[in-house]
Amino acid sequence: MATTSSGGEAAHATTGREIVISRAIGAPRELVFEAFTQVRHLSRWWGPEGFTTTTRSFEFRAGGAWAFVMHGPDGTDYQEWITWTEIVPPERIALVHGESRDDPNAFESVLTFEPVGEETRIVMRTVFPTKELRDEAVEKYHAVEGGEQTLRNLAVYVAELETTRNGSTPKGARD
Repeated sequence: MATTSSGGEAAHATTGREIVISRAIGAPRELVFEAFTQVRHLSRWWGPEGFTTTTRSFEFRAGGAWAFVMHGPDGTDYQEWITWTEIVPPERIALVHGESRDDPNAFESVLTFEPVGEETRIVMRTVFPTKELRDEAVEKYHAVEGGEQTLRNLAVYVAELETTRNGSTPKGARD
């Protein structure tokens, strides 16, 4: 049996075009998943350190889209577009991410939310159209570090949410 990617390709077909980032988050899977489903949550944690996010439109459903601007710490604005292609609460989200709806260089991501005791392991698997686009994302846009920082921001935010909801001390997050 061949291992397949989100696009149904054999795993070897994605070699050199993929980035995989994961993190354990000290909160229940449902809460971590919820942080992706509501714009009021996303705008509080989305993006690498120093970035802020302004949403132009948001519809969380398969076929829906999130149009937003990421504001870099240097003042640069990055137009972004995500189309949700699959949503399986609270287990999986698949999406296409680019600068616009028809971006020929858009990449596909699949996020999985795995319960591990009282924590959630989130795995973000991203596949780029070409190895060159993947390499550019890593070298020019620091995609690995940015992804790790984004998941760290998510972990901190979810810990704060859990504290607010439960009135308890956050369990925290660990790598």
